[in-house]
Amino acid sequence: MKLGFVSAILDGWNFEEVIDTAAQFGYSCVEVACWPQGNAERRYAGVSHIDVENLDDDQAKHILNYCMNKGVEISSLAFYPNPLDPNPEKQHTTIEHLKKVIFASSKLGINLVTTFIGRDQNKNVEENLELFKTTWPPIIAFAEEHGVRVAIENCPMLFGQDQWPGGQNLATSPRIWRELFKIIPSPNFGINFDPSHFVWQMMDYTQPLYEFKERMFHIHFKDIKLYNEKLNDVGIMAYPLEYMSPKLPGLGDVDWGAFISALRDIGYDNFTCVEVEDRSFEGSREKILQSLELSARYLSQFVI
Repeated sequence: MKLGFVSAILDGWNFEEVIDTAAQFGYSCVEVACWPQGNAERRYAGVSHIDVENLDDDQAKHILNYCMNKGVEISSLAFYPNPLDPNPEKQHTTIEHLKKVIFASSKLGINLVTTFIGRDQNKNVEENLELFKTTWPPIIAFAEEHGVRVAIENCPMLFGQDQWPGGQNLATSPRIWRELFKIIPSPNFGINFDPSHFVWQMMDYTQPLYEFKERMFHIHFKDIKLYNEKLNDVGIMAYPLEYMSPKLPGLGDVDWGAFISALRDIGYDNFTCVEVEDRSFEGSREKILQSLELSARYLSQFVI
């Protein structure tokens, strides 16, 4: 397995600084954020370390040479929007940028994009599956044409009032994954799995690895802490951030030994990237760098 991190935590760093940071702490790869230029719609969004809209041959060559010289790979190009947004204009803009990310991934020879399915948060699962049937087949067909795999993260994107009631990502459970893969059985369509989201949904986060091992294209290492006293006060129908919070690997409730053992069982030997969303390590450049250093130190006992 190759240990890396999601570059979104390094907002304000340029591409070279991101790769330098990875090399400094012994990471072998980086999942590079490629949002459109402009204001972020939410926390950790809007970060762009590769401008896919203006990526020419010289820039692509520079990116690849810089990575090679530093001994750091790009695991994937990352863009996590809502391709099923009910606003037609926003949906169109999002999908067009996603296609540019796919094209850039092909141009750079990375051939992997990590993203969300999206969801209309005011429609039920069945209605969103119908939206998926019309929206996503052309996106995956475009990816196939360019030799790119698309890995969908399992984050529900349901944390607070603005994402209530249904959340903004449909691909949240094994049952829904099965439906998505029936609709699009393409080998270029898979999963970017983050175990932390199954913890707060009270789900087993190792068993799905065995059933969907052929679809596991990319892995996120993020931990989550459930506060039982808060959960007892508000219940599981509350906004999830009222009873849990994201943490660095090792500081929450994920059993990393068990999870990585399951990855070993299925023969997973690809990219695993730390996703830092721990508020305890925000507020300064020093804290952000510390989060990456501590994560690498902790995970090095499992991933070499």
